[in-house]
Amino acid sequence: MTENKTTNRLAQEKSPYLLQHAFNPVDWFPWGEEAFTKAREEDKPVFLSIGYSTCHWCHVMERESFEDEQVAKVLNKYFVSIKVDREERPDIDQIYMSVCQAMTGQGGWPLTVIMTGEKKPFFAGTYFPKESKWGRPGLIELLLAIQGEWSKNRENILSHSEKVAEALRGEADSAPSEQKLNGETSTLAYRQLEDDFDSHYGGFGDRPKFPTPHNLMFLLRYWKRIGEEKALKMVEKTLAGLRQGGIYDQLGYGFSRYSVDEKWLVPHFEKMLYDNALLVYTYAEAYQCTGKDEYAQTIREVLQYIKEKMTDKQGGFYSAEDADSEGEEGKFYIWQQDEIMDILGPEEGRVFCSFYNVTGQGNFEHNTNVLNHIGQELSSFAPSVGRLPEEVEDILERGRKKLLVEREKRIHPYKDDKILTAWNGLMIAACAKAGAVLGENKYQEMAKQGAAFLDKKLRQENGRLLVRYRDGEAAYLGYLDDYAFLLWGLLELYEGTLEEEYLEKAKALAEEMDRLFKDERGGGYYFSGLDAEDLLVRPKEVYDGAIPSGNSVAALNLLRLAALTEEEKWQGRVQEMLGAFAGAVARYPRGYTYFMLALEWTLFSPSHLTLQGRRKDPILQEMLAMAQRVFRPGRVLLYKETDEKAVAYLCENYSCLPPVTSIQELEKILG
Repeated sequence: MTENKTTNRLAQEKSPYLLQHAFNPVDWFPWGEEAFTKAREEDKPVFLSIGYSTCHWCHVMERESFEDEQVAKVLNKYFVSIKVDREERPDIDQIYMSVCQAMTGQGGWPLTVIMTGEKKPFFAGTYFPKESKWGRPGLIELLLAIQGEWSKNRENILSHSEKVAEALRGEADSAPSEQKLNGETSTLAYRQLEDDFDSHYGGFGDRPKFPTPHNLMFLLRYWKRIGEEKALKMVEKTLAGLRQGGIYDQLGYGFSRYSVDEKWLVPHFEKMLYDNALLVYTYAEAYQCTGKDEYAQTIREVLQYIKEKMTDKQGGFYSAEDADSEGEEGKFYIWQQDEIMDILGPEEGRVFCSFYNVTGQGNFEHNTNVLNHIGQELSSFAPSVGRLPEEVEDILERGRKKLLVEREKRIHPYKDDKILTAWNGLMIAACAKAGAVLGENKYQEMAKQGAAFLDKKLRQENGRLLVRYRDGEAAYLGYLDDYAFLLWGLLELYEGTLEEEYLEKAKALAEEMDRLFKDERGGGYYFSGLDAEDLLVRPKEVYDGAIPSGNSVAALNLLRLAALTEEEKWQGRVQEMLGAFAGAVARYPRGYTYFMLALEWTLFSPSHLTLQGRRKDPILQEMLAMAQRVFRPGRVLLYKETDEKAVAYLCENYSCLPPVTSIQELEKILG
């Protein structure tokens, strides 16, 4: 391998992921007509590689192959090569990931797709090493084989690519189902989660294990509506396991993307904004349900990390931090036992290592340790080391701060500092929710600043949302997720602050979302807008993966908006969505748990709480705080400014109760 001193076309891009490949000897193109025109004119297939900047295996494939002159020679001679950042172009990623999953039964990143100059794919996979190993074909061998087929059996390839394209179009054009979603669907989702629940460590399934916060959000609603205590216990077991595990950064806070084992012990060390946003929101709901201080503490810690490490000085939120530093996954986060003992001293070091399960043998590679306190509760641990709980707490906090100072001296993982509208919408929702539930305005201020940043930097003059801001540039027309997730954030801001401007902005955003993305024939919303680039298909997604789908979030948003505004159009739109996606959801509701939140909303009795009075009236503010501490899915909170004393009106079960004017009366009727 030789070091390439010249740049390729990606050097002109803003995406951190594309810029990481700007010095590759591969003659990369960004996605665009120039690349496809070249492919057609030179009669070459297109090699498409999709990833993101904090993806470990993307880094591996770059080091092994895309920095390699041999690989570059083959790609440059026989293919036109395109790099795509999946976080900037989720529309492209969604289409070709579905191809990979259909062809191979699995997906992931880096995503490798080979297609014609007409964008029709005929081969798909994920990571390929340069040379064959681990049962995977080597990239050079694979590329040469495909080039041979392209030369000798072109008609077969074109026929296959056309069939793939037709299958994609058929899937996108599927008609609404006659199936109906109801309480039985919800119960089936619960049973499926129950069957998959890990009673030892929390979470669902085996390794690798993802937090999937919307599973927990659904269980909380099911518990509240049905009274199924096991649903709440499943949530609490999972939240405790996450907080105790190595998936949580015990020193600097924040959650990693997933755990490679079933215990939440060893994480895949990258930290994503969306995971932390969704988990903060879930811990806030769990705090509403239980009042447990450990949930509030986790919220405060995660948002401290977000504020200190992941927030732009103008208020937007950055996207991610890498798993790798100095070319090694997790190097920034792991510790030798001797390191900790040297820093903390023998006595405090002994307590710290014992609590955080640090040993000389280690629990990670090369006798290193991922800090965790799986199986350790302060109340039972303290007597085992001859200390009072408050003494141990002081020792652990002093140790945490000392180790954090030392860790800051290390080479940090790469930070992806692009600001994505969709993910910012999630964090705005999380901050607003946390501020409301905990009664701490600083978190609502974070939400407000995030919303103001998006207004200022990620809108065109006509109001059209854009996807990404970085280095002074905003780009790409917003997708459904951008609109739906920001709408969620605005609704949380309104109900958290009762400031009318956020409700007005939410109403306008919903109208624009409806205009740009609505599927007039089949119901629901397309992923890309009416004004989007013409791709092979216009995808429409409802599956709730690591992030809830835009359709799922939109459905719950519109139910809330309908209740807040009494506009029946939004209620009707959600009924259309429940019909459009009923077939898929009914078959396996466990895969659509955020969409199930919309169904759960319809199963709760409708409820409105209206506060009326002077905004700065202490009694009204106390009423607001009390209402926000209560977990009541299906209830919306409204405010009407008057010069009179504070009064609360509760309407539920299709009737309205007499108004109340005292905190004690409100507490009684809120239940």
